[in-house]
Amino acid sequence: MHRKWVASPYYRAIIETVKAARLEAGISQRQMAQRLGKPPSFVNKIEQIERRIDVLEFIAFANAMDIPPAVLMDRLVQALPDTFEI
Repeated sequence: MHRKWVASPYYRAIIETVKAARLEAGISQRQMAQRLGKPPSFVNKIEQIERRIDVLEFIAFANAMDIPPAVLMDRLVQALPDTFEI
């Protein structure tokens, strides 16, 4: 059974933005997990949309990629569908 948030195009935009930034930085999931001090399954489950990412984790991901969190947030805002609703 999928939760409603899993199908949300807004939530998927978050994951796609974080994953794209990670790939652009040339960082593997394993390396990202090491930078975050987490097991590799942590990053994998987020990217597979099996686990939600909260705002503090979003900031930690940005910092782990040496991207200012505001810059990653700007990328996310640009990736969101035009009609944003929660």
